[in-house]
Amino acid sequence: MIYCVEDDPNIRELIIYTLKTGGFEAKGFPDPVSFFDEMRTKLPSLILLDIMLPGTDGLTVLKQLKDDITTKGIPVIMLTAKGTEFDIVLGLDMGADDYITKPFGVLELISRIKSVLRRAEPKTGQNVLKVGDITIDIAKHMVMAGNNEIKLTVKEFELLYCLMSNAGIVLSRNQLLDKIWGFDFDGETRTLDVHILSLRKKLGGYGKAIETVRGIGYRMGAL
Repeated sequence: MIYCVEDDPNIRELIIYTLKTGGFEAKGFPDPVSFFDEMRTKLPSLILLDIMLPGTDGLTVLKQLKDDITTKGIPVIMLTAKGTEFDIVLGLDMGADDYITKPFGVLELISRIKSVLRRAEPKTGQNVLKVGDITIDIAKHMVMAGNNEIKLTVKEFELLYCLMSNAGIVLSRNQLLDKIWGFDFDGETRTLDVHILSLRKKLGGYGKAIETVRGIGYRMGAL
């Protein structure tokens, strides 16, 4: 089931029709109130969330979803007429999985949804990874650096997991962007670099294990 929170009835009806035609179950909501009422009854597999909404804006709704342990793992694609780098980066840093700017084509929408759902599938790899003194536990969503637990955002956690699961291998910026964010927009290299800097800072001295390979990307080494 896919939920679409969009206050424009024409856009909402077109999205729901497109999703159903594409083989998805879908339900639309004109505002956050009706959306959260339905969330108490049934949780969706993915949420399409407009930023400009009546009453409560989409970014506030996104924060509520990511702050709640029962809904934080549900993939969210932001829908908006805004196309500025600031709005895109803000949405992604708050935990959005993708970002689509209106107007968009129906085939693009379906493709983005399938891509996000694929990335959201449970990973079949190791649940616990250890590189040097850094340990990441997927099931518990926990990171330990030495004896200290490190609190990470969703994207920081995914980025660290990607680096650790490919320890010793240089990953290009494009590879990391595709694995973590899954799509292109202006300025996203900066977004990646900001997340790397944040990871290093939170890991303290252990952050040196994340090595910069100039002109290529990043590699997880071991201290």
